Amino acid sequence: MTPVPKSPAYLNPAMVPGSLDTSLQRIILHLDMDSFYASVEMQKRPELRGRPVVIGADPKQGSGRGVVCTCSYEARAFGVHSALPISRAFALCPHAVFLRPDFALYSSVSESVMEILRSFGFRLQQVSIDEAFLDISSLGGYARAEDLALEIKSKILSRLGITCSIGIGPGKAVAKIASDFKKPDGLTIVLPEHLEAFLGPLPVRKIPGIGEKSERELSVLGIKTIEDLMRADPRILVSRFGRGAVSLLNSVRGIDEREVCENTGARSLSRETTFESDTDDILVIGETFGKLAEAVSRTLSEEHLRCRTVTVKVRDQGFITRTKGRTLSHYTTDPAAISACARMLFQEIYDGGKIRLLGIRLSSIDKPDACQMTLF
Repeated sequence: MTPVPKSPAYLNPAMVPGSLDTSLQRIILHLDMDSFYASVEMQKRPELRGRPVVIGADPKQGSGRGVVCTCSYEARAFGVHSALPISRAFALCPHAVFLRPDFALYSSVSESVMEILRSFGFRLQQVSIDEAFLDISSLGGYARAEDLALEIKSKILSRLGITCSIGIGPGKAVAKIASDFKKPDGLTIVLPEHLEAFLGPLPVRKIPGIGEKSERELSVLGIKTIEDLMRADPRILVSRFGRGAVSLLNSVRGIDEREVCENTGARSLSRETTFESDTDDILVIGETFGKLAEAVSRTLSEEHLRCRTVTVKVRDQGFITRTKGRTLSHYTTDPAAISACARMLFQEIYDGGKIRLLGIRLSSIDKPDACQMTLF
């Protein structure tokens, strides 16, 4: 049965939406597709609905290498999550359906999602294959923002057969936190005067940009929830984390003036591979970089993009990961140039041990206009 979008999760269920309508309000919407890869696969193969589905490397009955890309919510109930070693995912949920990723299919569905968002005419910023921001301030109030969100969810569901979660708030950080609040198929609206009530009890890890390391360092200072962070001495935070702490504090206090900026292309492209057996064979490593460079440059060409920054990712047999990047003097789509840069970067960080995983990421992505594409 096709799922029905849930009612919005207001902080005060008794409030009347629209009571705060004013043309001066800044209203940002964040859309996040629910378990995107797995949802697309289940839409293509309805017999998978309700079953634990894991997208990633071949588990090979528990001896496979590589990691989980994503998984269905049914698989998450068993402790499976993205970036988990695929062998561990198999141990936790051996009865799951394990599928290799179909990136071409996911990209196609993502384009359809973004087309639906663009059809509403608001400024859009796509931040990944399955999430985007809309600046909907011109609607003038949260009541109309709710109507828009329900219409977006309905169109995506009816046209593509998959669900999304939406968060709406006075800034990008709050909207992103809200979109994760009632997953899957959720709609959470955070009014400005309810910011502290909504954010306060949440762990600091919910703030975009706060990772495991920052969470540990904040915990040392006695800061475990967003309320703790709001009440912390800014001077101590700045001395510990630098000036970025001020922006972080402002964002959770609703002072988030970061614009929703239209992207002409993807922020980055990446491909990586995990070897069947750890290797220190330079010929194998060189050949792998060549194949990875071919794959990412082919995507550049297909999307009429070009890049300027190349980053390599190297994970050794001890699971220590190193990355190093370099910005080229000019934009390129040439796989030979990308491969050559990647090999040089690899040589700068390689310690001579055996390698488990190699990857290439392209960033500083640019989409030239038609004249430039013709000239170059």
